[in-house]
Amino acid sequence: MKKVEAIIRPYKLDEVKIALVNAGVVGITVSEVRGFGRQKGQTKHYRGSEYTVEFLQKLKLEIMVDDGQVALVVDQILAAARTGEIGDGKVFIAPVDEIIRIRTGEKDFDAI
Repeated sequence: MKKVEAIIRPYKLDEVKIALVNAGVVGITVSEVRGFGRQKGQTKHYRGSEYTVEFLQKLKLEIMVDDGQVALVVDQILAAARTGEIGDGKVFIAPVDEIIRIRTGEKDFDAI
């Protein structure tokens, strides 16, 4: 089992969700997050004054998948979330030792 975490632009959520559902993903957790990358935020102008937005608003998607689905899920996220501009986000993949559904006690893939 793997945990795929994707940091994406908020307006790309619908496209990414549709792509993941079409790829067979049965569950996604979405969180609103803020952060910055190499650019350390953005410089904007308001009424002639320049100011810096240090932490940009993003969404974090968390998806648990079987090892065999990782490549497909990542490919779908990359295709749906990409704009080609700085700030498109990142994808992280980590191993998951065990998953347990609280309600039934089911484990691992059955718990997804």
